[in-house]
Amino acid sequence: MTRWLAVILIVLTGQGAASAAEMRSIDVQYEDGYYTLVSVVWFDAGVRPMFDVFSTWDLSDQFSGAVVEARDLEADDLGRPGFFVVNRGCVVFFCKTLRRQGYVEIEEEKVLRAFADPALSDFKVSNEAWEFSEERGGTVVKYTLFMQPDFWVPPAIGPYLIKRKLKTDGGSALDRIEAIAQAFNDNGEIVVD
Repeated sequence: MTRWLAVILIVLTGQGAASAAEMRSIDVQYEDGYYTLVSVVWFDAGVRPMFDVFSTWDLSDQFSGAVVEARDLEADDLGRPGFFVVNRGCVVFFCKTLRRQGYVEIEEEKVLRAFADPALSDFKVSNEAWEFSEERGGTVVKYTLFMQPDFWVPPAIGPYLIKRKLKTDGGSALDRIEAIAQAFNDNGEIVVD
């Protein structure tokens, strides 16, 4: 519990190392009802802490105001860790609360993949992957999202507005993600100066 309180304090007060997160690219495509987002970001934090931050769903509500609830779940029968996330967002006049629940596949400090279960989620498909690589003393994270909503999206403007929302919401969370990662030490513990 102390760990999470320290993370909240760091994010709210802006304490910790200076932020230098660098959005290198972001691309959102829409085709035949499916959205694909690919982004590449460099963070001024090591691979281990970046991996720890992204693989801890309990921290997700610290990244973005759109995350209403997030938590790590017990492993399933196959030993795969689980996750649960509730997002709330509005695009112009179209507001929606979205649930995702599923399992995670992990290649320690290399790749993290999350697959939403359509029976427990508001998506027919929602597959995410984070790839981690060291660069210039920091970490490059390539994020890929492939999703198909299981709810009505206004056909004339929906794809454009959702693409725009995915681009803008992702960028605003980068500095908060980096600050949390910078607070982790090599043992996965939060260090507050």
